[in-house]
Amino acid sequence: MRRRGDFEAGGRGWAGSRMLNKLMGPRYAQLLRNWTPTLTTWGTVGAVGLVWATDWRLILDYVPYINGKFKKDD
Repeated sequence: MRRRGDFEAGGRGWAGSRMLNKLMGPRYAQLLRNWTPTLTTWGTVGAVGLVWATDWRLILDYVPYINGKFKKDD
C-alpha cells in the first residue's frame, strides 16, 4: 500500500521527511505532515481576515468589487 510521500523513485518517500525524522523524530515529523494542510488553511483564513478587518488598501485595490470604495476624485 502506498503512503503519502511515496512518489520518489524507489519508494523512499519525500526527501525532506528524512531530514524531519532526524531533526524532530519520526512521531513529530508525521504529526507535522498531518497538520500542514490544516495550518495552511487557518493561516490563509487569518490573513484574509486581517486584510478585511483593517481595510488594507494595498491589497484591496486589486479586488474588483471593493476597489470602487477607494476611488480618488482627480
